[in-house]
Amino acid sequence: MLSLPLSLACATDEPIALDRATAEKFTREGAGATVDTPPPRIVAVGDVHGDPAALLHVLSLAGLVDPHGTWTGGAATLVQTGDITDRGPDSRGVIAALRRLQAEAAAAGGQVVPLLGNHEVMNMQGDLRYVNPEDTLGYGGEAARAAAFSPAGDDGKWLRGNDAVAMIDGTAFCHGGVTPRWAAAGVLRLNQMVRAAIDTPAPGPGEPRIGLADVLGPDGPLWYRGYLLEEEPVACKELDHALQVLGAERLVVGHTTQESGEVAVRCGGRLYGIDTGISAHYGNHYAALEIRGDEIAILPPASASVPLQPPSALRPTTAPAESR
Repeated sequence: MLSLPLSLACATDEPIALDRATAEKFTREGAGATVDTPPPRIVAVGDVHGDPAALLHVLSLAGLVDPHGTWTGGAATLVQTGDITDRGPDSRGVIAALRRLQAEAAAAGGQVVPLLGNHEVMNMQGDLRYVNPEDTLGYGGEAARAAAFSPAGDDGKWLRGNDAVAMIDGTAFCHGGVTPRWAAAGVLRLNQMVRAAIDTPAPGPGEPRIGLADVLGPDGPLWYRGYLLEEEPVACKELDHALQVLGAERLVVGHTTQESGEVAVRCGGRLYGIDTGISAHYGNHYAALEIRGDEIAILPPASASVPLQPPSALRPTTAPAESR
């Protein structure tokens, strides 16, 4: 059994004390942060914001599902970098699709790795500013939706089991970005800290973000935008430091929507921003990142003809001051 310390430290903060029950919870639920055996193919998909049809359409373009949305990716690994909730009308349908594909991929020798985005955490913490009214109705009302996202709820339990950061065959994946400060905590501990912070009361107005709550702050892995918004020389210097600490060759992130509708490539291919606006809310700009060993491709190719709306065959049955 994994042995865990009763404190978690990041680069510049004092150690964060954990009670034994929390540490034991990490022991039971921890891991999942790394994939030991390199998969033959990795496909990464960015924010889908409550649009299961768009999710399944981009997976179809990547060759991971058939026209009915069933897994056909074999031993491939799919990484979804978070923000599956809010804005769109069917968060429940996206969660249901990913959970189903997790089982189907595992049965075929593949894997689906869903990562947490800031919007999932907002929902779990009761921040519902960006929830689509249709989404609420799909859960059966506000109370039913809140129960579903609670620690005891079916979707809430599944979300709380997902990681914030994954490391697969030399590539790090997360929603926002991992700065050197948080990279120093290590992938496993960073995921543990995010999990613990989700259900830790947030600081009140004017109170400093310290300890566990700080990992959900603006420079944390779910919210950070600097690698895509800072001038490239500044961003790449910080990125290279973080990659060195993580032991990674590159970082793949979502979160910061690309107005071009295309995957952003920065720092000589050491950073990929894959939030192209896949959902209908952002215009159905379908794109995914494919990694096969040292070969990286953007899907679909620029020359491909991509319909603006997902085909009806891929529409799934719905299962029983931030700016983007």
